[in-house]
This record gives sequence, structure tokens and C-alpha cells, in this order.
Amino acid sequence: MPTKHLTNLFVEKVKPLGKRMEYFDASFPGLALRVSESGHKAWVLFYRAHGKQHRYTFKSNGEPMKPDAARKAAASVLQKVQDGIDPMMEKRALRDQPLPISDTFETLLRDYLEHHAKRNMKQSTYSETKRSLERDVLDRGKWKNVPLAGITKRHVMHLVDGIAATGAEVHANRIHSRLRALFNWAVAKDRMTSSPMHGLKPPSKETERERVLSHDEIRWFWKASEEIGWPFGIISRLLLLTAQRRTEVGDLDWSEINLSKCIWTIPSGRTKNGLSHEVHLSEGALQLIHQVPMPHRGRAFSVTGERSVSGYSRAKDRLAEAMIKLRRRELALPEDDEAYRKALHIPKSRPLPVEIPHWTLHDLRRTATTKMAEELKIAPHVVDKILNHSTGSIRGVARIYNRAEYADERRIALDQWWKWIENLAVDNSIPVTSKVVNLR
Repeated sequence: MPTKHLTNLFVEKVKPLGKRMEYFDASFPGLALRVSESGHKAWVLFYRAHGKQHRYTFKSNGEPMKPDAARKAAASVLQKVQDGIDPMMEKRALRDQPLPISDTFETLLRDYLEHHAKRNMKQSTYSETKRSLERDVLDRGKWKNVPLAGITKRHVMHLVDGIAATGAEVHANRIHSRLRALFNWAVAKDRMTSSPMHGLKPPSKETERERVLSHDEIRWFWKASEEIGWPFGIISRLLLLTAQRRTEVGDLDWSEINLSKCIWTIPSGRTKNGLSHEVHLSEGALQLIHQVPMPHRGRAFSVTGERSVSGYSRAKDRLAEAMIKLRRRELALPEDDEAYRKALHIPKSRPLPVEIPHWTLHDLRRTATTKMAEELKIAPHVVDKILNHSTGSIRGVARIYNRAEYADERRIALDQWWKWIENLAVDNSIPVTSKVVNLR
């Protein structure tokens, strides 16, 4: 087996060679870096005790230790051997030690969030992970006092499949992946002997959404968002005008706004790709910003300025209900459901027809970019920059050399987008294209 001075760069770059290889460290006899056929790396120490050779494998939590740390760990093991302590027996005893009964899911989640998630996740990802696990697993799942040793696959399947059964299949997949990461961390930290997620697949297969609001729906949405008022009416309109993500708009801080330059700068810690992003504020967006109470202090959409508002699902439902009423009003139909049934001769035994297909707040982002391309002929690379996509229409070698931000083009595009929405929202002469047909 080769012997060489092992460096950080070598440990990081060394590749598998089709068979297991052990690279011995020239500066610490007996210490070697083992690289398996699959590419897994781990440090091993060969030593002699009581006339026999032993091999001690250092546990690796995903990535192997740095060479200096491995040498210190190896020195500690050899010191135990000199002191008459069998490190292998000590390791085995620690592994077989029963888990403390007091270690519950609540304590595991608290430690995971504090010692791993907060340090390794972006703030937005951490906040969403914390919120969803606490709400859907601790509270609704009633896992708060469940001992770790008692959590089985059946517990996980009951929880995740129950969420999927409510229609929130994508959210159930997210809970599945977050629990898998949590339990893998617990195993790596010797908090659990095995993960109950082993062998479990996500509850549903995800398909890419294609929902884009029609002209009629955009007009109803714009008027409905005015009816529901602050804060979600303004947030919803900004989602459509800026084409940014819900968390980016909802967590907007006054320190990010430059009113004189009409620029909103989203810091890197709040974007999905970790890159700061400048968003031009059109005249319509500025009008919305000026409607927000308590200016220039902390979070814009907040009661205290510290914590952003919540309740997007209820606000979305209110928007959808208001849109349906506006649609009926334009069609000269009763807004009340019972009167609507009578007008269209729909018996109570049958559900009401779907007047506006299901949509989500994230569909507003897709709607904005699609309409910019279709109606305003905005170039794809400009749309990509508006969305803050790190990969987009410019790929390969061209992407390496093309670092242009297209600031002027983005400003013009968002100004044109606002004018298009403004003309559409106030033009009631546009015919309503959707119809309700009463089927026998």
C-alpha cells in the first residue's frame, strides 16, 4: 500500500480506483486513509496490543476528518493502548449502551435545529425546516414526548401518509426528506442505532406545475387582493409585480429598500441560490410599498417589525373566494352559493362546478414570467435574471463568460409588466372567457 504525506487537498481530491485502497500517512506510522470502491473515505489506525495487530476505524459523519484531526485522534487511541485500555472494547461498549429513556423526539429536534440546522442551513431554509417539523410533527403528529427508541417506520408512515391524504402531497414529501435528514444526523451522533426512514420512499411522485393564470383570472386576482387588504393583499400584488418568491416578499425588511433608486436588494441569506439579488421597483410596486404602515422599521409585513406575518393559506383561500364572487358579478350571476345553485339549476346533491381552477401563490411567479415572455416579448435571459436563476437560458461556456446583470433591461421589463397589469386590471370591457355549463 502506498505511503505518502497526507494533506487536506489529497484527502479531498483522491478518487476510488476500482478496488479498496489504503494510503498510509508518512508522518504518523500505522494511520491510513481508506478509500472504498464506492468512494467512501474513512481513517483507520493499525496498532499492536498484547502481541496482536488490531485495526481501529474512526467514525466519519459524512466527510472524513482532516489529516491533522485524524493524527490527534490516532494519538489519543495509542495513548489508551499504552494505559492498558482496549479502545475497541471501549468503542463497542459505547455502541451497545442503551439509549436514555429521557431522550425524546422533542429533545432530538431541539438539538438538531440548534447544533446542525442553524449552522449549516440558510436562514430561510432553517426557518421553514423548524416551522414545518414543529407544527406537523411535534404538534399535529403528537411526537413531542415519544422516546427515540420507540419511533418506528410505522410511526413515520402514519404521519407522512396522513399529511399526503389531506391533498398536501408535496408538503408530505418535504416532511419525509426533513425527517430523513434529522434521523441520519441522530444516527451519526449516536442518538439512535438506526434510522426509521431506512427503506421508506416519499409518499408521492411530484410533477412540475404548469399553472398560469389567464387574463380574466389576473384581473379578478388584482381586484380581490385589494378587497382583502393589508398585509396579504399587498404581499400578493407584490408577488405578481416582482415575480419573486413568497418568503422573499413576505420577509421584506425596510433596510433592503432604496426608495430613491427604486431598488429592493434581497440579501444572499434570503435567496434560494445564496446570491444577493436586486429587484427594480416599478411605479406599481412603489405604490404598494408606500401603503405599508410603520415605514422604515424592521420587517415591512409585521405587527412588531421583528417577525413576519403568517397565515398565507387562509389568505389564499380568501383571495380565491373573492375571485369567484368577482367572476359571478361580471357574469351577472348571484354571488351567494345557494342562489347560484338555483340560478343554474344545480341540485344540492351535486358539487358546484369548478369556476376557477386551483392555483397557488407560487403560480403568480410563473404567471408573471410567462406573460412577460408571451405578451411583452421579454427576452428569456432577462426573465432569468429577474427570477434570480443561477442557471437559465445562458448555459455552458457562454454562461462562464457572460456575467452581465442586464439591469437596464430588467428595469424596463418590470416597468412594462406593471403597465400591462394596470391596463388589464382597469379594463372591464375585456370579455369573460370562462363559462359555466350546467350538465345533466
